[in-house]
Amino acid sequence: VPPARRHRVPTTTRLPPRTFHSYLPRSHRTYSCVHCRAHLARHEELISKSFQGSHGRAYLFNSVVNVGCGPAEQRLLLTGLHSVADIFCESCKTTLGWKYEQAFESSQKYKEGKFIIEMSHMVKENGWD
Repeated sequence: VPPARRHRVPTTTRLPPRTFHSYLPRSHRTYSCVHCRAHLARHEELISKSFQGSHGRAYLFNSVVNVGCGPAEQRLLLTGLHSVADIFCESCKTTLGWKYEQAFESSQKYKEGKFIIEMSHMVKENGWD
């Protein structure tokens, strides 16, 4: 009796693991891109949870990582005229929110250089129990 013929199971192509420009320490509570899980910000960089993005609630951060920045443009926002630049995830290219480049009203100057990320694009990771 001939030996049973083995059927070769096709191997799937393995994609290389996704790498990011910056990895935040695992010991810190972080916010990551909900679409690709790239790290975006440490919880310690959060300034305010009471912001409004283009499509819902948003958080204001002092600094972010793994984020690219588009060209600045003037927009009339809820708090007045600002010069802002859209920001996007460097990994999956999803638009996340914007960076405040310039505020034209003195009461809004604290936002300059800060980042808005919409909640719908973030997930909390590492120790939020």
